[in-house]
Amino acid sequence: MTSTSSDSTVSGLFSSSTSASAKRQALRAGLDSGTLQRWPGAFSPLVAKLIADIGFEGVYVSGAVLAADLGLPDIGLTTLSEVAARGGSIARATELPTLVDADTGFGEPMSAARTVATLEDAGLAGCHLEDQVNPKRCGHLDGKDVVPAGDMVKRLGAAVAARRDSDFVICARTDARAIEGLDAAIDRAKAYADAGADLIFTEALRDLGEFEQFRKAVDVPLLANMTEFGKSDLLTAEQLTSVGYNAVIYPVTTLRIAMGAVERGLRDIDAQGTQSGLIDHMQHRSRLYELLRYEDYNDFDSDLFDFTIEGAPQ
Repeated sequence: MTSTSSDSTVSGLFSSSTSASAKRQALRAGLDSGTLQRWPGAFSPLVAKLIADIGFEGVYVSGAVLAADLGLPDIGLTTLSEVAARGGSIARATELPTLVDADTGFGEPMSAARTVATLEDAGLAGCHLEDQVNPKRCGHLDGKDVVPAGDMVKRLGAAVAARRDSDFVICARTDARAIEGLDAAIDRAKAYADAGADLIFTEALRDLGEFEQFRKAVDVPLLANMTEFGKSDLLTAEQLTSVGYNAVIYPVTTLRIAMGAVERGLRDIDAQGTQSGLIDHMQHRSRLYELLRYEDYNDFDSDLFDFTIEGAPQ
């Protein structure tokens, strides 16, 4: 039987053509590559497609962004099913590995174990779990608190034990820097690595010196969070590379860019009575169609239905 459509046309139209297992291997290889892995946050599959098209190494799904997109604050109100559904749809949109924010694991250690299994099923390449109390708060706000390190070790132990694909990356985030100090955060990071964490994410480090100090003290891959309006200096990729970091996320950047543009545009329409003055600031329809591979879908559809039934009137 001969296919009516080329494999190149169909590949990746309806889901990623790269398996979840291969994406997880790519994520691990990237962390070991010596090249800083840059993972902008995506709040939708379309944003993920743009991240891939521009040439970044991976995609990040922020819990704060997912909550905000649902009209909720980042205080632990989202559910595992919501995170898995959105994370999975974003992961399927590109050939890149996707790391997702799994908050505190949505409950006790057994819940963290179920979280890992569910996110594996959804096609994610990895997730991070944090040591805040449940319900959590945004990592750059005051008033948050952390569980005892031993409780987080149990949370991580359960998550690691539930992992079926050994390449699924389990990242441990600690929020202890702003609460217990830098030395305590370093001690926690070492304990979390001993518990099986593949990657360490230390929230709210202040400046390049603290990032460098953390790198010298912790001998596992490290992730930096470059979020705007927070407690950390906004360091460049070159600066983070210079102190030996393995990955960086820009978790809320795309949402903030988009919402800033949306608000300015809506206010302009309200004031001017037309959107005509905004045209030059919009993504053109042709660019949107390019990202969505409109022509490939059209070709695929035409190939499928370009036939006649024998004996039918012409």
